[in-house]
Amino acid sequence: MIFEWMSDPSAWVGLVTLVVLEIVLGIDNLVFIAILAEKLPPHQRNTARILGLILALGMRLILLASIAWVVTLTDPLFHIFDHPFSGRDLILLFGGVFLLFKGTMELHERIESNHAHKEENPVHAAFWMVIVQIVVLDAVFSLDSVITAVGMVKELSVMMIAVIIAVGIMLWASKPLMEFVNRHPTVVILCLGFLMMIGFSLVVEGFGFHIPKGYLYAAIGFSVLVEMVNQTMRRNQEKLVTTTDLRYRTASAVMRMLGGKNTSNSNESPSNEPEDVLATRAFADEVFDEKNGVYHSVMVQGVLGLAERPVKSVMTPRPELEWIDLDEDAEVIKERLLSMTHSRLIVAHGELDNIAGIALTHKVLNEYIETGTLNFEKHLREPVIVHENAQVLMVMEQLRQAPLQMAIVLNEYGSIEGIATPIDVLEAIAGEFPDEDELEAAAESLEDGSLMLEGSTDIRHVSLLLGRNLVDESEQYSTLSGYMLYHLGHLPVNGEKLQADGHIFEVVTMDGHKIEKIHIMTSDQPASDEEYR
Repeated sequence: MIFEWMSDPSAWVGLVTLVVLEIVLGIDNLVFIAILAEKLPPHQRNTARILGLILALGMRLILLASIAWVVTLTDPLFHIFDHPFSGRDLILLFGGVFLLFKGTMELHERIESNHAHKEENPVHAAFWMVIVQIVVLDAVFSLDSVITAVGMVKELSVMMIAVIIAVGIMLWASKPLMEFVNRHPTVVILCLGFLMMIGFSLVVEGFGFHIPKGYLYAAIGFSVLVEMVNQTMRRNQEKLVTTTDLRYRTASAVMRMLGGKNTSNSNESPSNEPEDVLATRAFADEVFDEKNGVYHSVMVQGVLGLAERPVKSVMTPRPELEWIDLDEDAEVIKERLLSMTHSRLIVAHGELDNIAGIALTHKVLNEYIETGTLNFEKHLREPVIVHENAQVLMVMEQLRQAPLQMAIVLNEYGSIEGIATPIDVLEAIAGEFPDEDELEAAAESLEDGSLMLEGSTDIRHVSLLLGRNLVDESEQYSTLSGYMLYHLGHLPVNGEKLQADGHIFEVVTMDGHKIEKIHIMTSDQPASDEEYR
């Protein structure tokens, strides 16, 4: 009878022992299936895992049913230098080389290549390619498993039951194991090291040198124990991370991006910390200070956003420019000159686009006091000419090398759109620095939580204050008044309101065609745009 062994206690002991050994031998197979399945799209991974284990079970049952043929695989087929090679040896050699090759390629891909970039734009492997690799590995591991079973027990039914139970347990444990392996990159590297070690042992065994499996599994067990300690320590560290630690790390990252060294010598005592580490901590305390949090956030955002901003987003626009027309009467020019408040003058003939150059106000006035005449041509300097879409940092570099720190901003048609100075760049970072006649127009926060802002306020600063992204990627506007004009589509009047982006914008005062004051209130309607960060 097929199941007459059930009355034999020794057969039950053999069954339990064989199940344990089959699980141990199958763990290698399961780990490699988990690594290969990770290359597939998420919705195909479970299918590949289940299919791989079912194929492994089917292959082992077929080999057990062909037990007479499996036994013949140990018979020598040929000799090389008096060393016999059997079919089993060739299969072990092929499987070992395949494991070494795949393990090496996987390690190279995970260590040398830009794995983080691939996560953003993943390219998944074809399903059938992964299944073919799983089948090849199933064949190698199944042969080793079946030969172990044949050597331990004599009853075919015991072997098949042991294999079915072992694969069933692996099938049950495969999903959490796969999730754990994929969640911990260091575990994947460790598993690949195991597979390469197993591949090497298969190659050595294929050449007739037997390595006791106890040595192999002892090394693997010790490595797993070390990794368990490592994972436990990492979890404990994550629990102990405080908000202060996160703030310090954030500040450290910002300091590095801004060019700070932020180096820390582990040999130095805490009382003798490097100056840049102390500076980073001071920076973190300042940036995350609760009293001035919004102001500091605006400054940090302004610095980090400079690299991608065009100069037209920070320039002083054309309507606000003061300039001297040399074609006007001398008395008119003198009156205009005396009323100007800026240290540099734009000098032109007839119209602003016909620019002659830039002059320093104090030099022109000094000569007028000494000689009684206005001689602009003597003091003219060539301005820096930039396109409106030029990057702010590039314009700053040009201004550093120019004798006069003023850039004329032109559009694609050659018309003047405005000017850019170092003060304009500083205002893009820290906010508006009003002129003497603009001091009364400072921004104010009202008791009900609403804001009263100037129309000329930079739209990026408004975005940070409101926590809502109001910036137009195509740079159709760069100020709060430009935002309102863009959305309204016409010149507003006093008291006109715009409801957009979760807020109500009310025009308080107009100065001709210029929006001077805008009252911003929170709206009950849901905002359509994402939050500004």
